[in-house]
Amino acid sequence: MRTDARRHHDPQVRGFASDNYAGAHPEVLAAIALANGGHQVAYGEDDYTGHLQRVMHSHFGPTAEAFPVFNGTGANVVALQALTDRWGAVICAESAHINVDEGGAPERMGGLKLLTVPTPDGKLTPELIDRQAYGWDDEHRAMPQVVSITQNTELGTVYTPDEIRAVCDHAHERGMKVHLDGARIANAAASLDVPMRTFTNTVGVDVLSFGGTKNGALFGEAVVVLNPDAVRAMKHLRKLSMQLASKMRFVSVQLEALLAKDLWLRNARHANAMARRLAEGVGAIDGVEILYPVQANAVFARLPHAVSERLQKRFRFYFWDETAGDVRWMCAFDTREDDVDAFLQALKEEMAR
Repeated sequence: MRTDARRHHDPQVRGFASDNYAGAHPEVLAAIALANGGHQVAYGEDDYTGHLQRVMHSHFGPTAEAFPVFNGTGANVVALQALTDRWGAVICAESAHINVDEGGAPERMGGLKLLTVPTPDGKLTPELIDRQAYGWDDEHRAMPQVVSITQNTELGTVYTPDEIRAVCDHAHERGMKVHLDGARIANAAASLDVPMRTFTNTVGVDVLSFGGTKNGALFGEAVVVLNPDAVRAMKHLRKLSMQLASKMRFVSVQLEALLAKDLWLRNARHANAMARRLAEGVGAIDGVEILYPVQANAVFARLPHAVSERLQKRFRFYFWDETAGDVRWMCAFDTREDDVDAFLQALKEEMAR
């Protein structure tokens, strides 16, 4: 029996729930088609994965090595496994994605302990790290071996290069390594208007989880090893963690399409600009409070619960803290000015009811 593919959604509808809701950028889809056809060696020995290494060198220096994986959770779990011993622990912000949004995967699948620290803005500091950085010789406590930061953070804030350098110097002085969860690293670089190396390997980050999906890829991220001396057995850990793609060329070519020229930056700058437009409009509406500085592509706000519930029937978005009435609005590479303006008009209408 023959069935024909058909569209099951209205491509004109956009929401503000997540940058994961966006489709793939047309240039990424074209790159996938370009890589199709014929045979290429499997499991990362293909020409596209080889060229991706050279592209990564242009962004992160000649010692950087990329290990493409399927998704962000996989990237984080593989990276953190490579940095820790069986008895090791990872210090992170309480709001970090690895703590609140990965279903316990770092602990259950990675076999490590997360040591969390409350932060006012999602960012760790040397002083906050020291709340958990102790007890290395205490066999009753998981050993702190890694500090994991997120750039930009789960609260939409962005570390400056100097802030990350302070974290790295402090961690390294205490014998710990530094992992950066860069699911939205492009948005951070666009916000800071600096190359990605400026706040990664240049300031001491050892391993990076590089995000592609939120920046316009169909799927696929990468673990980027910036300091080869900090890790061991990466290729074995990737396979053991079920993150080794047989047809890896289709992951690698997407990251190449984003990074070889400036698509990654164009996409991030646009998403950030839409978030600023949204924040400016929200700031003019009485009764709506913006909670954190809008530095990338996220806007966090507090408004009456009933208003949010009505507004959710018109646009998709999530509560961040439903008890407090806090919500999160995300912009993506394909968010249009008309989308933002329509959302602002709907918000004004619901606030006036």
